[in-house]
Amino acid sequence: MHDTAITSGAGSGRANDPVATRRNILEVAIREFAKKGLAGARIDEIAEQTSASKRMIYYYFKSKQGLYLAALEESYRNIRDIESTLHLESLPPDQAMRTLVGFTFDYQSQNTDFVRLVMNENMHNGHYLAQSATIKDLNIPAIAGIRGIYARGCEQGLFRKNLDPIDIHASISALCFFNVANQHTFSLIFRRNVMDPEIYAQRRANVIDMVLRYMLA
Repeated sequence: MHDTAITSGAGSGRANDPVATRRNILEVAIREFAKKGLAGARIDEIAEQTSASKRMIYYYFKSKQGLYLAALEESYRNIRDIESTLHLESLPPDQAMRTLVGFTFDYQSQNTDFVRLVMNENMHNGHYLAQSATIKDLNIPAIAGIRGIYARGCEQGLFRKNLDPIDIHASISALCFFNVANQHTFSLIFRRNVMDPEIYAQRRANVIDMVLRYMLA
């Protein structure tokens, strides 16, 4: 059953700092949706953990589904914003790729809510993300960055020709995603804690090497 939007009188409950209030709501919403999914998360529980009222949440996001979509968008925005601070364009192509893969591996391991949200939306067949007006633009820089690194590497004779930047991105995502998405079952079945510092460091190095060996000429 969908939550119904409430609009009457919502303006009177707005905080003095709407940007901070919205950010606070999204931080809690990301955590709740990642933990409980769209169906299990409750606006009441999200409101209790924020500085906002339930009415204020509806004022900003219109409905629970609107808040869920905003949480998805914010999760992608967060990783892309940090990627933009890596200044990969100033590094040699091979080092830039190593830095990008290492960053992705660490970010996903340290931000498990992002992985869980993406998994949850895949269970919805991408239904809500398909309604986003910004998600494609948010992810353009990720592919553009890889395309730039790859082009520089090809010019220098470091990378082999005719690779697809989107496919490279997919390979990086898959290798890094698995270590988080399957950490509990994999650790249990093979009695190897993938988050043990030594095992984690070795796996991280292996993933970086696999991507680079695939790309190198």
